Amino acid sequence: QVQLVESGGGLVQAGGSLRLSCAASGIIFSSHIMNWYRQAPGKERDLVAAISSGGRTTYADSVKGRFTISRDNTKNTVYLQMNVLKPEDTAVYYCAAVLPTTTLVYWGQGTQVTVSS
Repeated sequence: QVQLVESGGGLVQAGGSLRLSCAASGIIFSSHIMNWYRQAPGKERDLVAAISSGGRTTYADSVKGRFTISRDNTKNTVYLQMNVLKPEDTAVYYCAAVLPTTTLVYWGQGTQVTVSS
C-alpha cells in the first residue's frame, strides 16, 4: 500500500519559515519524481516544486529564491523549505510521487500552511 504522509504545516507570520516533509512508503522512492503542489481556496492545484530522482529541481516562478525542495532517498522523504513566506503562500500543500514514463501518480493527504500578514 502506497502512503505519502506530509507534515510540518502550520500558522506562521509573513516573512517566516516552515519546512514541510513528506514521508513515502510502498514505492521505490528513489525511482520517483517527487513534487510539491499547493491549492488555495477556490483555486486550482498548482505545482510548486519538483525534484527528479537524480536531484534536478524545478520551481514555480512565484517561489523561486524562497523555497527549496530536497530529498533524502535513505529516508524516503522529500522536503520543502519555505522561507520569506507571504500571505499568498497560504494553501494546502500536497506531496505527489510520479513514476517517470508512466501515468502513475500518488498523492498525500495534504498539510495546511497559513501565512498571516
